[in-house]
Amino acid sequence: MPDQTTTLLILGASGDLTRRLLLPGLGTLLREEPGRTVRVMGADRVELSQEDWQAKVRDSLAEAEVPQEVAERVVADSTYHRTDLLEKDQLRALLEQTGSPLSLYFALPPAVTVKVCVLLEELRVPEGTRLALEKPFGDSLESAQELNRQLLRVVPEGSIFRIDHFLGVSTILNLIGLRFANRLLQPIWTAEHIERVEICYDETLALEGRAGYYDHAGALMDMIQSHLLEILAFFAMEAPATMQPEEIRGLKAQALRAVQPWGHDPAAASRRARYTAGEVEGTQVPDYASEEGVDPERETETLAQLTVQLDNARWSGVPFVLRSGKALGDTAKRVVVVFREPAHTPTGLSPAPGPDRLVLELKPGSVALELSMNAEGDPFDLEQKELAAELGKSRMLPYGEILGAILDGNPLLTIRGDEAEELWRIVEPVYAAWRAGEVPLEEYAAGSDGPGGW
Repeated sequence: MPDQTTTLLILGASGDLTRRLLLPGLGTLLREEPGRTVRVMGADRVELSQEDWQAKVRDSLAEAEVPQEVAERVVADSTYHRTDLLEKDQLRALLEQTGSPLSLYFALPPAVTVKVCVLLEELRVPEGTRLALEKPFGDSLESAQELNRQLLRVVPEGSIFRIDHFLGVSTILNLIGLRFANRLLQPIWTAEHIERVEICYDETLALEGRAGYYDHAGALMDMIQSHLLEILAFFAMEAPATMQPEEIRGLKAQALRAVQPWGHDPAAASRRARYTAGEVEGTQVPDYASEEGVDPERETETLAQLTVQLDNARWSGVPFVLRSGKALGDTAKRVVVVFREPAHTPTGLSPAPGPDRLVLELKPGSVALELSMNAEGDPFDLEQKELAAELGKSRMLPYGEILGAILDGNPLLTIRGDEAEELWRIVEPVYAAWRAGEVPLEEYAAGSDGPGGW
């Protein structure tokens, strides 16, 4: 952790992202690392007094239980600047008030982020400036490539932090320890021993007033295209020699380059559905198509499933099933590894009740190993026994981990440019099949398990 003061300039500071995630995350970072010195600046078109801005910062730090001396120091140095970020002269004046090193956090819609970056190219940012931006990184492979080219005109790749908050969740990083620091699992992490892998993120939450974003994104882009494929990359990558960021990110990109729709058939490999009216946890949920801000003709899916394969030696023939949906009856946020049946079970033992499984729960973090073994009573009967452990809780919120990495210039928990492009390369054929009507939009009642047959 550097001793020098780092300026964190949040562009779009009046928005929901700053209030709900960035400032609370910063609070947990400063609670755990009170010696860190950060100057927090906010900028947006909205009129906001210095007192109101500092009150927001103070409240977030207080909620995170940051030591009062640390909190007051940060609050006193925190400033807000009313700025039209698309006006070149105003943006120049804002940059002149920052310190170095500077971290620019784009809490802005993607289209506005691109326009601001065009201006930053003309203005030239201070040496060592870091850019942090939220997904989605473009809305297609072509737009992701153009975004990357624009970002590289402002700063080098090592100073670009493409944020996926899932990578700030300690459970995801536990995949590395589970795989590569574990003598039991490391040698069987191959197609020879693993039959299939399921990566699921099902939620009981419905639209929750997010139609403006969600109806243009849908489950495939909102969850599978970015988050779940990134989990797959951590799961499937080859063994690193070190935890150096470029090595880890290079191995993730290598894994993603091997990913194809199952059978190289994007229509057969994917399914999509949309919820209708129903009840979730005692609350009535309206038909998605009738929600305010939703365009039914867009046929946005609220549940998506994509089965992919990795065309390489380690994972040949293993289906990876990625699924995510909203307004479902149960929450399921996990990675399930289904192992192959033993080559032979001794004659005289009853058949195993099912395959052995490793279940990694993402939220809350836990791991369970379900193994076939002799049952109680008749020793010739087999049953499944579960060995379970709770994983240690993260010391801070995901955005605290992410902000700490940005301020330190460590891109380990972020997405490299070629990774972002691979994510779009994988799903673009799926979108093409959907637009061509090759995959029907199914329906499921809110609060159910999804359409029949899934």
